Amino acid sequence: MSKGFGNILKQAQQMHSRITQLQEEMAGRTVEASSGGGMVNIVMNGKQEVLSLRIDPEVVNKEDIEMLQDLIVAAVNEAIRKSQEMMTEEMKRITGGLSIPGLF
Repeated sequence: MSKGFGNILKQAQQMHSRITQLQEEMAGRTVEASSGGGMVNIVMNGKQEVLSLRIDPEVVNKEDIEMLQDLIVAAVNEAIRKSQEMMTEEMKRITGGLSIPGLF
């Protein structure tokens, strides 16, 4: 029985190693999201860090700052969703589709 437990422990350690490697890899991968028909563009990495934000000058209007704020929020939220989706897909690949609670 202890041999079986040893194999499980070894597999868990290998999975942990692959997950750590994936987290490092995700920092180098990016997703792009936009809102307002491309008026606001966000590039975010797999660690959900915003790398760049581009705002089309046409959307900048002192009279309607709320619209610009809404477009930025929408683009950031879309980038976060895409980043999480990218991580989820990679985690499925590592875990063989096994859902592990608390793991991302």
